[in-house]
Amino acid sequence: MTARGTFPHRLLPYLLLAPQLAITLVFFYWPAAQALYQSLLREDPFGLKSRFVGLANFRRVLSEPSYLNSLEVTVIFSVATAVSAMAIALLLATMADQIVKGRGLYRTLMIWPYAVAPAIAGMLWLFLFNPTMGTFAYMLRSTGYNWDPLLNGNQAMVLIIAAAAWKQISYNFLFFVAGLQSIPRTLIEAAAIDGAGETKRFWTIVFPLLAPITFFLLVINTTYAFFDTFGIIHAVTGGGPGKATETLVYKVYNDGFVNLQLGSSAAQSVILMIIVIALTAVQFRYVEKRVHYG
Repeated sequence: MTARGTFPHRLLPYLLLAPQLAITLVFFYWPAAQALYQSLLREDPFGLKSRFVGLANFRRVLSEPSYLNSLEVTVIFSVATAVSAMAIALLLATMADQIVKGRGLYRTLMIWPYAVAPAIAGMLWLFLFNPTMGTFAYMLRSTGYNWDPLLNGNQAMVLIIAAAAWKQISYNFLFFVAGLQSIPRTLIEAAAIDGAGETKRFWTIVFPLLAPITFFLLVINTTYAFFDTFGIIHAVTGGGPGKATETLVYKVYNDGFVNLQLGSSAAQSVILMIIVIALTAVQFRYVEKRVHYG
């Protein structure tokens, strides 16, 4: 029979939950409700007059070629960022786990980039790959490659994917290292005695045991690519050139804060929220089935 904790007063549990509930209501549910309400209105740029238009904002947004372009850019950017950040982090975590001397130092150095703010990370990559004065841009041009992400949309996309993945690698690395440490060494040693090579041991023993962490990071990295990369895109490309790197979250900002199309911007934010919720639900519904716990 398991012991259950009891509170001396009935209101105490609710008082302990009150700060978190207040933060959730004020910073999530209230803005979401405001965006949903504003998406049904058409307002002038100064917010002095508004008119109820129903779903007209949604119909107009979904029929715009620029919005469909942003959707395509977001899919490419999110998939490339999540896959590359997780794959590189797993590779680095596996290599760091095999180091005996100085293991703690390597892990600490790998975690540091996560402390860099997204805008700072974007400016760092912009300076390094700036076609005029960037160190790596000079190295690329010296090899005969015409590097100019300010004019070439494909190069700009590669640049922001690299910057966003670099920013997230440290976070993924931390979880993968923790997962590798929790795997019993006896399983690895038994497989090695049976003649399994290092690659086979990884794919048949290590990687399946990392499935819960991999699934968790897949959800986190997807959300990160959709929302938290705004600062990187704003600092590096500003959505250009020619809207080649304008993701959905950046288009929300561009239409709402730059062009002052408040109703359209609110409708886009609601659509983006629905997409992320649906994508997360699909991941939990279908991907989690392949995850084995314990």
